[in-house]
Amino acid sequence: MTTTFEVLAEPSRRAIMDLLLAGERPVGDLVSELRMSQPAVSRHLRVLRDAGLVRVRSDAQRRLYRIDAGPLRAVDEWLAPYRLLWAARLDALAEHLDVMDDEPDEHGESDR
Repeated sequence: MTTTFEVLAEPSRRAIMDLLLAGERPVGDLVSELRMSQPAVSRHLRVLRDAGLVRVRSDAQRRLYRIDAGPLRAVDEWLAPYRLLWAARLDALAEHLDVMDDEPDEHGESDR
């Protein structure tokens, strides 16, 4: 079984997801934007579809793709503790910069 991370590790698939952020798109638009062959884009879309990351619907002769956020929720939940780690580091950096602003420079003047 391929994980969401494995599927999204491929740069072309992430590019497709980025394009689909704006909303539903036909395959032809994706081919044009990505400057890839239609068979290559279709292969990537199939992997994304099999992983549950995109959905497809038919509209006459066109196949329209859109993001299905369900599997992305699991990625978001996995990332949550790492976001907290980043937030703590950014808070520490902000505190450090505040202290630096209060310290006098070589002329005895502070930045505030």
